[in-house]
Amino acid sequence: MRETIRKAAPKAEETISYQMPTFKQGRNLVHFAAFKDHVSLFPGSSGVGYFEKELAKYKTSKGTIQFALDKPIPYGLITRITRFRVREEEARSAKKKG
Repeated sequence: MRETIRKAAPKAEETISYQMPTFKQGRNLVHFAAFKDHVSLFPGSSGVGYFEKELAKYKTSKGTIQFALDKPIPYGLITRITRFRVREEEARSAKKKG
C-alpha cells in the first residue's frame, strides 16, 4: 500500500497522523492502516465520494474504504484515488495563492 501511494504522490511528505502512516502535500492526502481482517485507506470524504461507483463492492464510510484481506487489493484504484487527492490539493493550494 505504501509503495503504491508513494508512486502516485511522489512529492508528498510521509508522516504519522492519527497514529497512522500519512501522506501530506500541503494538507493530508491519504492515511492507511492495517487491521485484523482488512486494510483501510482514508482519502477523506471527497476521495470516497468521487469514486463511489468503483467502491460499491467495498465497505466504505464517509472518508474510509476497507479492503478485505481475503481478496486482492485493488492497487490501480488506490493509485487513482491518491492521484485524485493530489490534484484536489494542488487545485486548493493554487486557488489559495490566488
